[in-house]
Amino acid sequence: MEKDYFYDPRKRTKITSGSHRAALTDGYRHKGMRRKLVQLLQKKGIEDKRILEAIGTLPRHFFLDKAFEEWAYQDKPFPIAKAQTISQPFTVAYQTALLNIKKGDKILEIGTGSGYQASILSMLGANVYTIERQETLYLSAKKLNKELNIPRIHFYYKDGFDGLQHIAPFDKILVTAGALEKPQNLLQQLAIGGQMVIPIGDDVQVMYRITRISESQFSDEKFDNFRFVPFLEGIEKD
Repeated sequence: MEKDYFYDPRKRTKITSGSHRAALTDGYRHKGMRRKLVQLLQKKGIEDKRILEAIGTLPRHFFLDKAFEEWAYQDKPFPIAKAQTISQPFTVAYQTALLNIKKGDKILEIGTGSGYQASILSMLGANVYTIERQETLYLSAKKLNKELNIPRIHFYYKDGFDGLQHIAPFDKILVTAGALEKPQNLLQQLAIGGQMVIPIGDDVQVMYRITRISESQFSDEKFDNFRFVPFLEGIEKD
């Protein structure tokens, strides 16, 4: 994996980002926990070495409330603001693997959340355009991104159902919330040959990978079941 991204722990040991988020310090204990997490993800079937290295490098505890710092490297989702969650690392790795990311891919992410998933995509060399409907999360993720100096991530506070028509087409689209049906507006923002990874369903979602074959044709692949927060329309201000 090319080390053309952000993180140098020697330069990030004294930054804090508010009273609730963990201090941005990354010690030997954190690195050891990440190594164990990577080993667990390998056992669960994640094979892409680039993804494993990114997860092994990026301090997940930076993206969590400091109350969860001790558990940040368990393979579990955790709550963040506005009744949302940071996905479990396996889910992040799983969706990322389905995208088949190539360096330079232009990716639309729906649901910024903490910003962790967007950071992983950036570390794989993607140009990420990420949309968040919750103003609190949008501002928090953008602030943390600036502190960490993660490149190639562009933040938007808007309705994810609208996508970013003025920037489309996208090579890949990643939806990190459970949709009840295929979002036709977003599908139209895929490039020919582009792929969308999205969980679809009500209480339990099936992970889909949808490939755009032509202007009017798409093909579907179905994978495993997951549980996500719902994909909602509109925006919410503080």
